[in-house]
Amino acid sequence: MAGARKSGGGAARPLTAQQIENAAIYYLGRFASSSANLRRILLRKVARAGGESEGAALVEALIARYLASGLLDDRAYAVQTAASLARRGTSRYGIAGKLKQKGVGPDLVEEALEGLASAGNGEIQAACALARRRRLGPYRAAALRAQWRQKDMASLARAGFGLDIARRVLDTPDIAALEALARGEDEA
Repeated sequence: MAGARKSGGGAARPLTAQQIENAAIYYLGRFASSSANLRRILLRKVARAGGESEGAALVEALIARYLASGLLDDRAYAVQTAASLARRGTSRYGIAGKLKQKGVGPDLVEEALEGLASAGNGEIQAACALARRRRLGPYRAAALRAQWRQKDMASLARAGFGLDIARRVLDTPDIAALEALARGEDEA
């Protein structure tokens, strides 16, 4: 029969500790993760297989073991993810939101954002990166810049950047000046 289950169509069997660990290792091999995010992924897998009570205890033991061994490190995950998102042009608000979605605690989110601020001109660099990626402001043809200014401002605002930062990025006369602004060479 096409589409028939090989297990005989009975109830799903609960996952074993080895199956849960294999799923965790497979996931961590593909993605960086916080402990809360890995817990959510594994508990969802356990719930689909049935046997939530014993599966939840196995997941908690696995997470505790991975945290103790250093395989999972929420602090390192938060710092690394925040830096990656900032390089892509994500604002501080966007970074905080994405980290919170992944289950990173508020104290670690704040620590990661402070690390970005101490590393340099964070918000301006991120806004310049977004302008480069989305071809906003100085990356548009000079004849079209005035026509698209409001839409470019709205795009930066939706990304979480303030009005002053959006104006500084969009009022930059050319790409070279924007790159200098991103490096922090602009005094204004």
